[in-house]
Amino acid sequence: MSPVHPLTNLSIEETKQARDIVLSHHPDEVIDFREIFLKEPAKSELIEFLDLEHSGSLTASSPRPARLAKCQYDVIGADRIPYYHESIVDVAKGDRVKHEIIGKEHQAALTLDEFDVLVDACKQSKMFQDALSEFELPQGFEVVIEPWPYGGLDTTDEHRRYFQGLIFAQDLRNGNPDSNFYAFPLPLIPIMDAHKREIIRIDRLATGGKGDSLDGKTNSKKILEHCTNAEYVPELLPNGTRNDLKTLNVIQPDGPSFTVSDDSLIEWQRWRFRVSFNPREGAVLHDIHYDGRSIMYRLAISEMTVPYADARAPFHRKQAFDFGDGGAGNCANNLSLGCDCLGVIKYFDACLIDGKGDVKEHPNVICLHEQDEGILFKHTNWRTGRAVVTRSRVLVVQFIITLANYEYIFAYKFDQAGGIDIETRATGIVSCVNIDPGKTSDYGNVVNPGVLAQNHQHIFAIRLDPAVDGHKNTVMMEESHRVPINPRTNPKGNYYEVHKTPITQSSYADAEPMNNRVFKIINSSKQNKISGNPVGYKLTPPATQLLLADPESVQSKRASFAQHHVWVTKYKDDELYAGGRFTLQSTEEIDGVADAVARGDNVENEDVVVWSVFGLTHNPRVEDWPVMPVEIHQIHLRPADFFEANPSLDVPSNKNLASQEVYKDSCCE
Repeated sequence: MSPVHPLTNLSIEETKQARDIVLSHHPDEVIDFREIFLKEPAKSELIEFLDLEHSGSLTASSPRPARLAKCQYDVIGADRIPYYHESIVDVAKGDRVKHEIIGKEHQAALTLDEFDVLVDACKQSKMFQDALSEFELPQGFEVVIEPWPYGGLDTTDEHRRYFQGLIFAQDLRNGNPDSNFYAFPLPLIPIMDAHKREIIRIDRLATGGKGDSLDGKTNSKKILEHCTNAEYVPELLPNGTRNDLKTLNVIQPDGPSFTVSDDSLIEWQRWRFRVSFNPREGAVLHDIHYDGRSIMYRLAISEMTVPYADARAPFHRKQAFDFGDGGAGNCANNLSLGCDCLGVIKYFDACLIDGKGDVKEHPNVICLHEQDEGILFKHTNWRTGRAVVTRSRVLVVQFIITLANYEYIFAYKFDQAGGIDIETRATGIVSCVNIDPGKTSDYGNVVNPGVLAQNHQHIFAIRLDPAVDGHKNTVMMEESHRVPINPRTNPKGNYYEVHKTPITQSSYADAEPMNNRVFKIINSSKQNKISGNPVGYKLTPPATQLLLADPESVQSKRASFAQHHVWVTKYKDDELYAGGRFTLQSTEEIDGVADAVARGDNVENEDVVVWSVFGLTHNPRVEDWPVMPVEIHQIHLRPADFFEANPSLDVPSNKNLASQEVYKDSCCE
């Protein structure tokens, strides 16, 4: 049996082995497991291995990086307070090689088990039940508790671990468990002390509108009297679904053009890369090559923050870090054939561990498929009338996460001309609160009677670890500027000049569409034979709005990464998270990208990391209700003098013989 590749996910057996090694080091203590997943090798070790692999010199006996598991768990003390630990286990040697006890100034990421604890605590809490009794709910309604991270701590909060719940009521009279409970929000937020596992406070919410005070409690006792159902599941739609859609199939009679081996190696057209999966980042791509040339060492979604803009307490705390607080991988959907991806699909699995240490398969967390992307290139020779047209096909690596009300679809798209797109799609149900009948609000939009969808932002950070023809790269900021008319260089005024500025010290920059600002990741030691320019790849940052919270606010201080579009830092092992290693209940960003920039490292002709930040300012529309159509954003990576011609020239311009013409006017035949 061949040795496992260093980038292949931990197997169920390896995960169990790592668990048992951790338990052996705590024989008389209670352990509550959080995560066990692959600890990627140090970059210097992995590069040495990958160089052997790409040169064809790798053998079964070649030295390999240690096979490591990162184990995150709590040790429950006599005071019943968990103490968070992280251990690195060498699963081949069966030994723990590193152990760290995390200080109480940080909070470990939450687990889904803790959400269940919040729901149980609410059900057992007299305080919560008394708060509910203040309202008269209609017959046939049941209370629903939606767990949320607590957000940044207030100055009045003790430094403890908290969770909060958003409260809704579900209409059970239709007998459908998927009836939309978000249409019936209740103005209560219970707060749980996670260590005591008890509700310690109930925050009562203002339900007023424009002109009402920030803390006025103006709601009626019959809080849901003005609310109405708003269903989205097909069987509950009042008029059913459309019946005029004909079947549209994606047919690949010869099978896919990609191959998958080693459980992680993907080869398609001229692309070659590996995929892994972890609880925090979800799908991660490694060692990306095109036609044997290196482009990217590692590519992943690093962080996402969702701050809400309702000024009424406690909504200043309504801010999630969806990767750092709970982990995108933990919330990944088990994708369904014929639904989430179409065509001929390859699925990738992972495994999870629960608090008791039981390991189970997490199936279909990534889907791999091809899709048509329109025209790749076309030209018609006007003299002969001949048109050469070639269809674009892309390879898509996709995963989808559900975080309470929202869904996010993440896709890495590889094209046939050497380009990579990183795409996010936001969908699901907007987070909402109760509003008094007939009122409107400065804090959002009324999308259903009694339902205020609050204004908010979704700000993403993509971590790009480039290796453009090698690991010594420079980021060049390039802009195009107007040149005033002058007799020497621009006598007719039509000339513009291109400014190229290398980023030599770790720093940040912002999109500037008026100057066509792009960032070229270049290898200055290798020149393009045609242009004479260094080979490179171009990043065009989306000119989206950045974090709107005041710089002095906790919302802003704990998300420094969200304040600039592009950050350039020098590579450092384990520096993976734009918002820092610990985000849950943080009040400032620690060890995030802003701290990495503050080191002032030289980043010219160095092993650099580029962080691309973009976002969606979401001021909800009625059309976003009761479930929103996808909102799409992309960042684009394109070769810039990396090749010596269009690399997709050899893509066949075959005519699709399955296409048919309809409604042809027979009288013209």
